[in-house]
Amino acid sequence: MRYIIATLGCKVNQYESEAIEQLLRQDGHRPAEAGETADAVLVNTCAVTAEGARKVRQTVRRLRREHPEALLAVCGCWSQVERREAADLGAEVLFGTGDRRGFVAAVEAAAENRSGERTEKLDDPFRRTDYEELPAGAYAGHARAYLKIQDGCDNFCTYCIIPFARGRVLSLPEDRCAAEAAALAARGYREIVVTGIEIASWGKERKNGKTLIDALEAMAASAPEVRLHLGSLEPTAVTEDFVRQLGALNVCPHFHLSLQSGCDATLRRMHRKYDTAFFFAVTERLRAAFPGCSLTTDLICGFPGETEEEFAATLAFAERCDFAAMHVFPYSRRPGTKADAMPDQISREVKAERCRRIQALADEMKRRYLLAQVGETRQALFETEKNGVARGHTENYLEVAVPAEQVRGRVLPVRITGAGDGCLSGLLL
Repeated sequence: MRYIIATLGCKVNQYESEAIEQLLRQDGHRPAEAGETADAVLVNTCAVTAEGARKVRQTVRRLRREHPEALLAVCGCWSQVERREAADLGAEVLFGTGDRRGFVAAVEAAAENRSGERTEKLDDPFRRTDYEELPAGAYAGHARAYLKIQDGCDNFCTYCIIPFARGRVLSLPEDRCAAEAAALAARGYREIVVTGIEIASWGKERKNGKTLIDALEAMAASAPEVRLHLGSLEPTAVTEDFVRQLGALNVCPHFHLSLQSGCDATLRRMHRKYDTAFFFAVTERLRAAFPGCSLTTDLICGFPGETEEEFAATLAFAERCDFAAMHVFPYSRRPGTKADAMPDQISREVKAERCRRIQALADEMKRRYLLAQVGETRQALFETEKNGVARGHTENYLEVAVPAEQVRGRVLPVRITGAGDGCLSGLLL
């Protein structure tokens, strides 16, 4: 079977699509090449924003035009929360966010017997009790490996649909975290990106006192030569004990802290579980333990009720935190969330204008952070090579280019000699 997998949304979706592809390849199937007609089109969907849902529909319709005879299979967050709309798109296999192995089996069975009847499996995510372990590995063409250790979220932020799509927190057992890390190390990977829907909540459902740091320590012990790169962290998990224990591990000094707003009143409307004073203390804690570390974040502009004064507070707080990079998003209304029904929705024009202002600050902070790297020695994992130039990422997750060959997949010391256009340049030592 020749297949195409289209993935929308976050790194977890990308990870799960890679796992689906590994399962398909294990059964002898292969991806359709450019210009080749596919036998099956698989779409892994995103529901985090209304814009994300629009892109899902657009992607499905485009692929159906390009491959009119192909089996259409849909899974993911959007199909989990928008079952009727997903069914209306004509999917012959319709799953949600659970049972990826079952999804692959259903695609294989439907491709073999095109009866025209839909195979559908959409469970209640809140009734799931077992973590579904999937094959770990690298995205196509990457030198770093990805390991999903957690699924689900219990935070119920007012703007977010994800708990309703993914259910409650479920965690990969500690011994399996260690075993997967060891297996990836044995395959030659020198960096593991630890990912999940909300990794800071790892172990929460087991009620045995184990937390994320226990999983990380187990992984580090089983793969001591591999550096661990943490996915997005909730600030509430970054306690003094957590940072102290983290400092003893081979962890990349890049920490993505989910901020969303720099205004306390807005944070309360978002149902975030911290205020700006707490968040800033976390940034200081990390910088004290990991001098020069890269701190990055997400920000939502134009949340319902956000006044110009509240936005100005966010702008000032972001500058005070001095992030190395920020992902800036206009608030997107999502049916099914509390924020969608809130009064004082902000116009598209105001949201766009606020995004432009805070993006300008983000660009300036990134420029300053890149310039601060000049003269430093960094450890870079090289991922690509072309025309005598190797590119990779430093341990603090900055892109770097050096004149070199035959270094892909290796971690090597680089003397940083320049910075520009969002990228560092350097020389191998």
